[in-house]
Amino acid sequence: MFSLIGTIIVGFVVGLIARAVKPGDDKLGWVMTIVLGIAGALVAGYLGRALGWYGEGEPAGWIASVVGAVILLVIYSMVRRRA
Repeated sequence: MFSLIGTIIVGFVVGLIARAVKPGDDKLGWVMTIVLGIAGALVAGYLGRALGWYGEGEPAGWIASVVGAVILLVIYSMVRRRA
């Protein structure tokens, strides 16, 4: 239960940082910010550990999570514009 709450909190923080880093007006609510942050953290964390770039709990994981969330935010914005 605590790991789920921790994941949601970390995802929310990563999502907020990603929205602050990416320029532009993104019309995302709180739920989409959390989902974006969690997805970015999971994808970047998995890829970074699988490729051996960093280990569990290293600060590079936070940086990679934010980068992953920014990339997902850019993709989300591109898909939303076309729809």
